[in-house]
Amino acid sequence: MHIRELFSRRDFLTRMSAGIGGIAAGSMLASDGRFDVTPKAPHFEPKAKRVIFLFQNGGPSQVDLFDPKPELIKRNGQKPGEGYINTVDIKKTGNWLGSPFQFKPHGQSGIVLSEVLPGLARHADRIAVVRSMVTTHSNHEQAIWNFNTGSIQPGRPSLGSWVTYGLGSENQNLPAFVAIMNPKGLPVDGVRNFSNGWMAPVFNGFPVRAEGTPVINLKPQGSDAAAAGRLELIQKLNRAHLDSRPGRLDLEARIQSYELAARMQVTASDAMDLSREPRAMHDLYQTEDAEAGIHGRQLLLARRLIERGVRFVQVLHNGQPWDTHQANESGHRKIAKQTDGPTAALLTDLDQRGLLKDTLVIWSGEFGRTPMTEGKDGRDHHKFSFSLWLAGAGVRPGVTHGATDDFGYHSVDKIVTVPDFHATVLHLLGLDSEKLTYRHGTRDEKLTDIHPSKIVPEILAS
Repeated sequence: MHIRELFSRRDFLTRMSAGIGGIAAGSMLASDGRFDVTPKAPHFEPKAKRVIFLFQNGGPSQVDLFDPKPELIKRNGQKPGEGYINTVDIKKTGNWLGSPFQFKPHGQSGIVLSEVLPGLARHADRIAVVRSMVTTHSNHEQAIWNFNTGSIQPGRPSLGSWVTYGLGSENQNLPAFVAIMNPKGLPVDGVRNFSNGWMAPVFNGFPVRAEGTPVINLKPQGSDAAAAGRLELIQKLNRAHLDSRPGRLDLEARIQSYELAARMQVTASDAMDLSREPRAMHDLYQTEDAEAGIHGRQLLLARRLIERGVRFVQVLHNGQPWDTHQANESGHRKIAKQTDGPTAALLTDLDQRGLLKDTLVIWSGEFGRTPMTEGKDGRDHHKFSFSLWLAGAGVRPGVTHGATDDFGYHSVDKIVTVPDFHATVLHLLGLDSEKLTYRHGTRDEKLTDIHPSKIVPEILAS
């Protein structure tokens, strides 16, 4: 499905009611926290107030970006020993494939990064790299659900939904949770990357584009006076309809969504207008670059949203660009060139504005890639080890956490599971993963579900 299909007039207030159609249900339903997006007190003093989540669809290769393996290079082309297999399809198990990229330490911390990440290297002393991540599934969809929602089963609320449920919104004229799309298309698994699942629609990620008109049909037609008159009439009719049907929370939420849409016509138009940024900002983010321009616009928009009170911004690629089943080297060079410069610009910009001290930035895919070949020169999906990084509020800067074996196949030291990661993110936001529950059916649900989880203190600032 093309991204434009997300933003048709019909979708705007019907099928996409899971986004804008329900976001404003807070003020009149505040007696029930499951519908409340007004600001809420965290469980304890937070380090972070907001999140920018840079989701790297497809699965970046840990051994080509963050986790250099000299032994893997030494044994390049050799057959792996017993126990080292491609778990997606054992028949596809190829020979060891050493990284073609050079690695070197950066900054005072000496964090080791690949040559394809020169922008991130300038921020080595601001980031914490986790090399020992593991997940539970090697298929894209299940791994995406797991990383985004805490389960390999579909239909659960995403991380952004849990955060906005727990903390509410700092700006009642903008969505609390925004998903910034690539205008070329949806990510793999589409809107479920930022779905509210069985939570109230108010907690769904609201999709916008980083090109052209971010939200189609947001601007009313005709004069402002005519638009105001239409809105007043619609509100009167809606309220009369509601009065004849007391207790209909779904109807109340739908009415509130129209009212938020009206407020967004002013606030969102300003927040999402990148032309208001000075030329120096566009140059920093490379917004007009042929390769990095789209991601640059996405990240510049992310910064504009969080500085206006949006609680959680998730940035997504179209398709799965890190999914290098073939031509792993050229594939990683290409997507790194598209993303590294803008990512570095975001960190620079947040720091200069004083926003990095209370904004958590997350960079991760859903899994890693095999240290052995798939086919001639590709890498397959890999669940036993992958790397990610964090920066900003509450993150201990300049640290590398955990380790994998000599080939980057297994995480072996200070292993971090997805539930551990989720618990740590919530902790940085002042939320206890055991106390943050949502009543669904007969259960008090949690982001970490029934899975054991622990906070990772080594990556937290003292």
